[in-house]
This record gives sequence, structure tokens and C-alpha cells, in this order.
Amino acid sequence: MSLPRKVHTRKELLSLAKDILQAAGDEFFETDAEILLCYVLDTDRIRLFLDQLEAVSEEDCLCILDLAGRVATGEPVQYVTGEAYFMGYRFAVNPTVLIPRPETEVLCEIAIDLLTSHGGASRVLDLCTGSGVLAVSIARAVPNARLTASDISADALAVARANALTLGVSDRITFVCGDLFSAIDVNFDLIVTNPPYIRTGDLPGLPPHVRCHEPGQALDGGVDGLDFYRRIATEAGVFLTNGGTLLAEIGCEQGADVKAALKAAGFFEVSVFKDLTGRDRIVRAVKR
Repeated sequence: MSLPRKVHTRKELLSLAKDILQAAGDEFFETDAEILLCYVLDTDRIRLFLDQLEAVSEEDCLCILDLAGRVATGEPVQYVTGEAYFMGYRFAVNPTVLIPRPETEVLCEIAIDLLTSHGGASRVLDLCTGSGVLAVSIARAVPNARLTASDISADALAVARANALTLGVSDRITFVCGDLFSAIDVNFDLIVTNPPYIRTGDLPGLPPHVRCHEPGQALDGGVDGLDFYRRIATEAGVFLTNGGTLLAEIGCEQGADVKAALKAAGFFEVSVFKDLTGRDRIVRAVKR
């Protein structure tokens, strides 16, 4: 594939990438173009703009052209580059795991604050760990916490293990494969979870880059989106210490239903936290 116009500098290459993505209807064409250039040029956004007049090679130009073409067809830029950022850390991702979202950082921050306030020496379960962003980020922030990360997908666990190794916390995280609590046999002071919560009927209406590329198993929460919350509410108490806490990410319209399920299961101090957009996002509950 040949370049549509002559490109000499980083600034010109960034402009070309933006033009390609904008023409394809990419809503986030500016950010995606910057991500691609940082990946190909092995730099960060600050250096990208500080060094915008630096020369680029034809090889780099052709690589950007190829990757931008993939993003232009709807492939998520994080899968194209094989990496995504969460809590300031770079995580490996691929189509076997969900791409981490900013709202999940709210869950992570609440968990870290809770652990830190209790001295940090706690046992933590990350249920439905996916790429491991919660378990790894918590382990990085709370050095004396011991974690278990569980997922039904062996492929996802392979990604999570690799991320734990890369970020230097693999010695403090145990990885287990199973359906929710099926492979768990110890108790925890804290359970964090970001389970599937999209209603089955809503899956066809998701944006194409989500619907066609991210793993459906990690999205589908059943007819009303609450299947996993009902199971977690019923089963989590067995695996929590007395006074232990459950933190779960939820869909923005599910707060009342998830609270009701947890209260019915015997949890108390059930409360809902909002994300940065002001929408319900995290439910917290304590075992009596």
C-alpha cells in the first residue's frame, strides 16, 4: 500500500492518520491516531508533540497506514496495538479479554482506599478478572495484599498472568480458572468484580467495535443483565470473612436492583457509588 501523500515529519504523519480515521467515521479519530503514532514510534504523547518536527521513516509511515486501516474498519485501537492503559499502567490486551474502561478505575480506587485504610494486609479476590487490571493494579498499590484472580476463560487468565509478570506482581497473585466461585476454596476480606452486565437483547445494539470484536461471554449478563449479580449475591457471603466487603461494578441503571439482591442475601451497609459522569457505577456491600 502506498502513501496518499508525501510525509516527512511526525506532525504530518499524525495528520495523515487522523484524516484516514476521520474519513472512516471514527468518533475518536484524534485520540486513536495519537495512540497509533505513540505505539509505532515508541514514544508518549508529550514527546510526540514536543518532537513533532522530527523526521519519520518510510517504514513507520507504511506501518501507520496499515494499522490505521485496521482501525478504520472498526477494529479497536487497543487490539490493534495489543495494549491498553489502566490506572496509569500499560496492560496487554487481545480479543479474548475486554478492553478496560475508565469507569472501572473508580472500582479500583475504592478498593485501594478501603484496603489502605485497613492496613493493606488483606486477602482479595478479583472475580471475572479478564486481563487482570484490577488484581494487578491493586497488587501494585497495596504491597502487603494477597490476591486471587479468577475467570472462566483460560485464555483470559493467560493474558492476566502475563500482565502480572510484566508489572512485577505475579508472586502475589494466584490465578484460578472457574465459573465464578467454583474454583474458590478460601475466604477473603474483599471481593472485587466487574461481571458481564449487558442485557442479552442489547448486545446487537452495541457499537460495532464492541459487538464485533470484544468477547461476548464477558458482556452478556442475561435477559435483564442481572444474572451474575444474583449469583454473586447468593454465593459471595460464603467466601467473605465476617465484616468482609464486596465491591461490584454495575450498569448505570442497575443500582436499585443489585442493592435489592444484596440486601435480600443478607448483606448490610449496601451503597452505590457514582462514576466521573455522575452515573451509578459501583455497589458496595458488607457481610454481617
